[in-house]
Amino acid sequence: MALDPYRRLLKIPGVPTLLLVGLLARVPATATGMALTLHVAEALGLGYAKAGLVTMASTIGMAIGSPLSGRLVDKHGLRPILSATTAAQAAFWACAWALPFPALVVAAAVAGLLALPVFSVTRQCLAALVPEPQRRTGFTLDSMLVELSYMTGPALAVAGMTTLGGGVTLTAIGVGITAAGLGLIVLNPPTRSAVEQEEHEGQEGKAPRRLWFTPAFLALLGVTAAATFVLTASELALVATMTNAHQTAWVGLAVGIWCVYSLVGGFVYGGLSHGFSPLALVAAMGVLTVPVGLASGDWRWLVLALLPAGLVCAPSLSSTVDAVSGRVPSGARGEAMGFHGTALLIGGATSAPIAGAVIDGAGPAWAFLVAGLVGVAMVVVALPFWRRRPPRALPPAPVEEAETGATTSAPVTTLPG
Repeated sequence: MALDPYRRLLKIPGVPTLLLVGLLARVPATATGMALTLHVAEALGLGYAKAGLVTMASTIGMAIGSPLSGRLVDKHGLRPILSATTAAQAAFWACAWALPFPALVVAAAVAGLLALPVFSVTRQCLAALVPEPQRRTGFTLDSMLVELSYMTGPALAVAGMTTLGGGVTLTAIGVGITAAGLGLIVLNPPTRSAVEQEEHEGQEGKAPRRLWFTPAFLALLGVTAAATFVLTASELALVATMTNAHQTAWVGLAVGIWCVYSLVGGFVYGGLSHGFSPLALVAAMGVLTVPVGLASGDWRWLVLALLPAGLVCAPSLSSTVDAVSGRVPSGARGEAMGFHGTALLIGGATSAPIAGAVIDGAGPAWAFLVAGLVGVAMVVVALPFWRRRPPRALPPAPVEEAETGATTSAPVTTLPG
């Protein structure tokens, strides 16, 4: 039965609690961008260009800080890093509403650098709790919960900013993020399984980056960025298409239906007995996005045209996480998940201006075409490096050379999941 893999997953001790805490912690995290944008553009009356500078500063900080915090988690454990980042977030959100614009830009960059690593930590700990054969189901369910958080967080930010005002909303977000950090500190989920911890200690905690940060890993990051490029560009094109057709009132419903497609696709994918390569899934999402712009006359046809690509969304993202988990030693998993988060941010950040330029110059229908082609092109570029991997991701090190690296048992010929 399709539900059996999920039942077995949720019977693993610690997994239901981790997924629930991760979901609740991500809701305020996903509200931050929208809240800062509306605070600067509307509450401060400085317009959306300056609001974009604040969100850009925050994004740059997060892109740099994500792998750094992951590396520190690998080296020092979870609680010290969560304590430091939780304190930093509490300090920023307690005063963000009162900061003048120049100080807000700087503070947003620092807060991004010290962002609570809830996304990468949840995935890292999930990999530690869940046996490898069940990880694809675990990561897929986690991707579905991320989808729910992105459906909830920005909407709550808009509602709060319009009804309660900037000061109350930003403070509430700070309370939510602080509570999330404290919850993770109290929960303190393991970042390695018992077996991985023994291996890690036996190898004196060494997992040199040169052993796993390979061209194949860079190719995986490129494909990950391509996935969010396709999704962000498609979202902008969808909104622009409906705005041009004077159907803005239905944008929220259209985006919600699109998210449901992703949830359905993720649910089915997580119940399959075998997974697929992230390259295949991202390429499929790109190919299926290319013709969407042809159905731009009525929003209902446009949403229907998004169905095939939407079904592949959650599987594509979860497969990239699964691939990172299977191809990186446990002693470097936090840093690798941090790089994965950075790739997601880069894909979305580069997509917005490119899709915007296409929409302004040629129309939103062409933005769907460009989004899909970029996704396929990135997969084509990554494919030779992906296939050039050695027979094993990290060959077992001899006992006398154990300090040079960690081992992995993931064969190259096995598709992620």
